[in-house]
Amino acid sequence: MRHYPPQFKADAVALYQSRPESTIRQVAADLGIDSETLRKWVRAAGANRPRGRRAKKAPAGPPTPLEAENAALRKKVRELEKECEVLRKAARYSARETRW
Repeated sequence: MRHYPPQFKADAVALYQSRPESTIRQVAADLGIDSETLRKWVRAAGANRPRGRRAKKAPAGPPTPLEAENAALRKKVRELEKECEVLRKAARYSARETRW
């Protein structure tokens, strides 16, 4: 059984929460961990994320095409930055384990 540092667990849960379109299985595969392991971490953290149409707030007015594109690009940048950070930490952790 592998032991992961608490920071890695917290980052994995945060990544799962930041990607509402992804499943636990997809996020776990991206991180190279078992999906049940991530599921346990998510439950232990009491983490939940908004789901469905009710979770989304209606905008005050229809955004212009440029505003919509900017919002989508900003969201993608945030998501990619979080993924990169978690993957960097996972790589450092894996590198430490393989030095035995």
